[in-house]
Amino acid sequence: MDASEERPHGRHMKVRCCIVGGGPAGMMLGYLFGRAGIDVVVLEKHADFFRDFRGDTVHPSTLQVMDELGLIEGFLKLPHQRLQKMDGLFGGAPIRLADLSRLPVKYPFIAFMPQWDFLNFLRESGERFPSLKVMMNTEATDLIRRGDAIAGVKAKTPEGMIEIEADLTVACDGRHSLVRERAGLEVEEIGAPMDVLWFRAGKAPDETERMFARIDPGKMMVTFDRGDYWQCAYVIAKGQYDAVKARGLQSLLDDVVRMAPILKSGIADVKSWDDVKLLTVAINRLKRWTRPGLLCIGDAAHAMSPVGGVGVNLAVQDAVATANILAARLMQGYRSEEDLDEVRKRREFPVRMTQRMQVVMQNNIISMALKPGDAPLQVPAVLRLVTAVPWLQGITARFIGLGVRPEHVRSPSAGN
Repeated sequence: MDASEERPHGRHMKVRCCIVGGGPAGMMLGYLFGRAGIDVVVLEKHADFFRDFRGDTVHPSTLQVMDELGLIEGFLKLPHQRLQKMDGLFGGAPIRLADLSRLPVKYPFIAFMPQWDFLNFLRESGERFPSLKVMMNTEATDLIRRGDAIAGVKAKTPEGMIEIEADLTVACDGRHSLVRERAGLEVEEIGAPMDVLWFRAGKAPDETERMFARIDPGKMMVTFDRGDYWQCAYVIAKGQYDAVKARGLQSLLDDVVRMAPILKSGIADVKSWDDVKLLTVAINRLKRWTRPGLLCIGDAAHAMSPVGGVGVNLAVQDAVATANILAARLMQGYRSEEDLDEVRKRREFPVRMTQRMQVVMQNNIISMALKPGDAPLQVPAVLRLVTAVPWLQGITARFIGLGVRPEHVRSPSAGN
């Protein structure tokens, strides 16, 4: 990797690939390119990965990738919880959404792990690759252009501005991607009828419950057992946050306890609205993922609904596919936009199919549940069927746990 050098208006660096964003897509792609011996730098605008209420679900598809990279043993030593059976209550009636134990994989479960632990693990594991550099507290502010091509990024660091020239720039900077905006890439909005309130409730050591989702007339909530606390997602109709807030915090917490009595003792941990975070749900995707010299993947290319908790895993799959397609070619230098667009051609179908299923769930189940009123809810026929027929629970588990067209690591290794 070329050393940084001083210029009159800041520092300069030249690398083969510059990845903007140190989330799941960016850190996994950085690891894979570093493993292949490609000079790559990952820019993360924050000083650390510690961000609460991020996607913490690591699905079997991602666990398989970690296994193929020889990282699974150390990874599963990190504190985590495991989920196999996804049970719920729909209007008080028990349902089973999926049974991951039916998957024909080595790791048939979802691992709940703080995302910062996942990202730190990738960063520490990648330290053995001399060609990989992770620059924390470094925020991309603009693109470097050479004619019609993107030739790197300008970034702000604690030491001042730096220009990073790169044969390939990869935008992994999330659903509000600055790189995507600066490149003028058009986003197709698909829409979502809901937003989500995230909060934590205390959990006693002897408290246990397998219930995953609860749906009552006009209300929906998901709870995750995180060992020493409950992670809660309270679903509200799109744009209704101000109305919920106007009713008062206690009114919200009363609704929560009525839906999930097990939270009664721990709900006191939610002391103010500062303890409740609003996730504005969006489903969208780029019509075009590339410009010459630039590729967008992960949330920068397609924002997913939290339905199924698949966003992190699709981002990882994008990174694996990107490395499979581009790593060997990138070693030879600049790649054409046609080369970069092969990533979209590989990943667009899984993205579209996943978003389509999320929209079906939203429009036929979640929207129905969020309609105002106290009329009793009837379990939809499809949920009754899945609950009654165990092998169908394996099909839903495959969609959630493995996704459409799961990727396997085929990118080169430099033998580090």
